[in-house]
Amino acid sequence: MKIYINREPKIGPWGGGIKTVNKLVDALKKRGYDVVFRLEDNIDVIFCIDPRPNAHGEWYQHFINYKQKNSTKIIQRVGDLGTHSKPELTSLVKQTLNYSNFFIFPSDWAKEYIGFEGKNCKVIYNCPMSVFHDAKIEDLTVSDKPKLVTHHWSMNPKKGFHLYEMLDEQDDFEFTYVGRKPDNINFKNHIEPISASELAIELPKHDIYITASIEEAGANHVLEGLACGLPVVYHEEGGSINDYCKNYGLSYYSFPEMISAIKKIVSQYKKYKQKVLTYEKTNDDVVEEYIKIIKGIKNVSS
Repeated sequence: MKIYINREPKIGPWGGGIKTVNKLVDALKKRGYDVVFRLEDNIDVIFCIDPRPNAHGEWYQHFINYKQKNSTKIIQRVGDLGTHSKPELTSLVKQTLNYSNFFIFPSDWAKEYIGFEGKNCKVIYNCPMSVFHDAKIEDLTVSDKPKLVTHHWSMNPKKGFHLYEMLDEQDDFEFTYVGRKPDNINFKNHIEPISASELAIELPKHDIYITASIEEAGANHVLEGLACGLPVVYHEEGGSINDYCKNYGLSYYSFPEMISAIKKIVSQYKKYKQKVLTYEKTNDDVVEEYIKIIKGIKNVSS
């Protein structure tokens, strides 16, 4: 079976979507699938990671044209919904809903947000790479001055930089920001974007993972924190983050509520830490689900 994937594997500090692409491509090739990254003859399945143009200029309209001339099936993994200042992507995803044969949503929130009501879909929560689980520290004690951490590779305002700035001013905690940030913001403890293996070493040095991001369709940063064994304090409008973290931390809406949530976890750290340590999912599990869908796509009506 020949599988076309419209995003190519990449190495470096990229988001979780690319990390899953890397894992999927590797798993498919090991099982004997022919994986290609350009539209060519005899493609059986188009696996769409993102409907926008890729490095070769191929985008969703090309997939529709290809499907009309062949018996090819389109599987669309709905990742970014354009909620972070990309309204054109939101519109494009909505336009695709009548054309793909099967949809994969990274969260219940994402499916509801985009208004999908069909049955040809499955919600598969994103999961972190095993390297983060391998690095977790199972110490049930919290630091005398609790250590907080977050990481983002995007500088979109919806990541919640205004809240991180306020948190950075608190004397009761030690806050570390890892990743890209706006030039006009300076954190006391800032680490530039690093590789997954380096990040897996850094995150477990802290006690609690903080996220101020909102409207995330399939947030991976919190999952990497969870896998490292950190309870999560997250925004009530986090979207998928609420789906992922509701059993592993506390939510907040305002900054005072964020501080209260942090203090509550600190006061009952053993309880929250023990719960987080039960989280064992990896993106190997996600890839297995994707491959099951690829195997069964021939039985899905056009």
